[in-house]
Amino acid sequence: MAEKVKEVAVGEVDRIKHLTTDAARSAAYLYPIRGIAYFLSHKALWKPLTSKLAPTMSLGLGITTFMFVFTYLPQAAMMAFTNGPLAAISAGLLVLSESSTLFTLLSKTFLIDDALIDTFDGVLLSKNTTDLVSEGRQIKSGGDPIAKLGKLAKKPFQKFTPTAIVRYLMYLPLNFIPVVGTVMFVLLQGKRSGPVAHTRYFQLKRWNKEQQEKHVEQYRGAYTGFGVAAVLLELVPLASIFFAFTNTVGAALWAADIENEHITKEGTAPRLREQAKKAE
Repeated sequence: MAEKVKEVAVGEVDRIKHLTTDAARSAAYLYPIRGIAYFLSHKALWKPLTSKLAPTMSLGLGITTFMFVFTYLPQAAMMAFTNGPLAAISAGLLVLSESSTLFTLLSKTFLIDDALIDTFDGVLLSKNTTDLVSEGRQIKSGGDPIAKLGKLAKKPFQKFTPTAIVRYLMYLPLNFIPVVGTVMFVLLQGKRSGPVAHTRYFQLKRWNKEQQEKHVEQYRGAYTGFGVAAVLLELVPLASIFFAFTNTVGAALWAADIENEHITKEGTAPRLREQAKKAE
């Protein structure tokens, strides 16, 4: 039995190692960073965010404050038995992750769903993929990409599901393992959230579930790299609302590269690989 457990553990470690290598090679983790730069340099894309800024900031502050006041100390005390002096840091990261999850659940369900769709479609229009966007909404004449967005044909973004919550709770105990556990937790969260970032793209392409799964599996490393970077950015207290929009911009830029066939066999733009090499 012990040998079987060891064999499974070794296999899982090898699989995660391979996935991490593919994610690093793809350089897709740079798309969220590109999303920040592109968002800041294109003021037209600010409109969806600014229209939702006040309520989402209030929600984020309220959730983060509540979670630290009522859950930080109990979790830090529990982690003290496994993480020792690192318990305070690990518990803080865990509370941030929990707060981010609650924020994502509530904000995307009740506040910013439409705004994120507008942001994604606006970026695609700015990258000259109008035909793609027209598959999911009306396109009007206008001066900037956001002004051109007409009535939606269908809302594609997946709201938080019970399955996602159960999966999150299953991964949560990993945080009780010092350092390595937290890294694995973020990696697994990123593996899930990466493909979700392209839910709108898949809908515009009119892909069925089988086509979506085939595409994601082909570029699993790239989607994991993107997801991990996006998850880490959205862990930042209060600023998570800003990064939710910039991550959406990054996902749209990636989709535009795919549409324009500006990608390598890893599924990302060649210039991303070049940027990653320069940073090494």
